[in-house]
Amino acid sequence: MGVKSHLHGKSGGVAAISTLNWEPDWLAVVWGDGAASRYPAIWLRDNLPEGRHSGNGQRLFDISALPEEIALGDARLTDNGDVGLRFEPEGLDGVFTAVWLHDHRLEPEPEPHQRRLWDKTHRPHEADFTAISRVPEALRDWLTAIRDEGVALLRGVPTQPGIIFEVVALFGYVRETNYGRLFDVVSEPEPVNLAYSSLGLGLHTDNPYRDPVPGLQLLHCLVADSDGGESVVVDGFAVAERLRAEAPENFELLTRHPVPFAFISKDADLRARNPLIELDAAGEVAAIRYNNRSAAALDLPPAVLPDFYRAYRRFGRMLHDPDFAVTFRLAPGDLFVVDNRRVLHGRKGFSGGRRHLQGCYADKDSLESRIRILETGA
Repeated sequence: MGVKSHLHGKSGGVAAISTLNWEPDWLAVVWGDGAASRYPAIWLRDNLPEGRHSGNGQRLFDISALPEEIALGDARLTDNGDVGLRFEPEGLDGVFTAVWLHDHRLEPEPEPHQRRLWDKTHRPHEADFTAISRVPEALRDWLTAIRDEGVALLRGVPTQPGIIFEVVALFGYVRETNYGRLFDVVSEPEPVNLAYSSLGLGLHTDNPYRDPVPGLQLLHCLVADSDGGESVVVDGFAVAERLRAEAPENFELLTRHPVPFAFISKDADLRARNPLIELDAAGEVAAIRYNNRSAAALDLPPAVLPDFYRAYRRFGRMLHDPDFAVTFRLAPGDLFVVDNRRVLHGRKGFSGGRRHLQGCYADKDSLESRIRILETGA
């Protein structure tokens, strides 16, 4: 086939098409800057704009409805620099804008990884509640810090019970659990969870006995009259990467073997099995699950357990290394958010006076959605 068309200045910018080549199975585009992109015919047919609802963008057909063999019967540049295609055997015509094809290149340059790893020198991003409630740019920057660094602080939040819901409403929705939509972190005589005591809490991620775990945890300080009780946070991703560099065999064990977690009370029997370090398809660390209080008896094969325990202990010691810990004291009106799949949090013990925090959970996808909306100015 090898048909070529040339663009004569009808469209400008990085998405301008210089040359169009096609064969029955492929569309090849050379852009104005000399870069080239290739698109399979089946992929183009699946993403045909005419196959989506004009209002919500949702696809109007199922992949099973497409013909077994799909080929391009024609490809041409339109007068305004877009791409007109004909698909066979359906004889179906459609148009892709040059901008859409450029944005959806199948060989894009790798984007820089958004997340920023940190240690004890890190100073969490701080914002003012009134500012993020009124200024979209301030909200965007605060949410972006949570997304990229896993933790951020908020000052000036009224010490009104339940006001934490207004913070969540700025980006998403509360994730309700057996603890309710809202939980009060205060010392109780017979605590159902050690968080409801005056004891110090070791570094941990919350609810590893759930699948999926809550993506975000928010804690809002209402009263802080006690001595002690400082909050501690650690970047689990940074520690996991250090473990990968220093002891790759330990890292591999913790990613390969799922472990059991459990929480049992008179009202709940929650159990889940997942690795302490979870990887994504690209091998990047995607989640940390570490909660000594909620870890059930390990049930790995006996031959694996000795080496696994060595790796587990090493990871635990690294997580508690002061070189990774950021410590701060919450005052009334302060609130902090952690990415519960990344950042471990804990607190030091406290005594005398009253300490009252309110907390809730939310999911991270809504936060990321809100960032994208704010970035486009919608």
